[in-house]
Amino acid sequence: MATWTISTLEHNTADGGVIVAHWRVNDSETAGEETYSATAYGTCSFTPDASSPDYVPYADLTEEMVLGWVWETVDQEATEAALAAKIEADKNPTTADGVPW
Repeated sequence: MATWTISTLEHNTADGGVIVAHWRVNDSETAGEETYSATAYGTCSFTPDASSPDYVPYADLTEEMVLGWVWETVDQEATEAALAAKIEADKNPTTADGVPW
């Protein structure tokens, strides 16, 4: 199960409008004694409008609310699928390194 978090928010000092959300998603899977993990990180930019009826003051924001904004821009399903594919590739590598001697 992937876990999404908001790492930090960049916001206007005048009205608290969020201009950038920094997000991270982590996923992991344990197989036997090994744990495989994958992470993605990104940012989403916004143009806040304090006069909008949908505007939420900075102090009233929740992580769930901001994640909703992120998912309007970032394909949540595709991002999680890419992490799952990375974990699967780590569990079943198709290449190796080393020397035969």
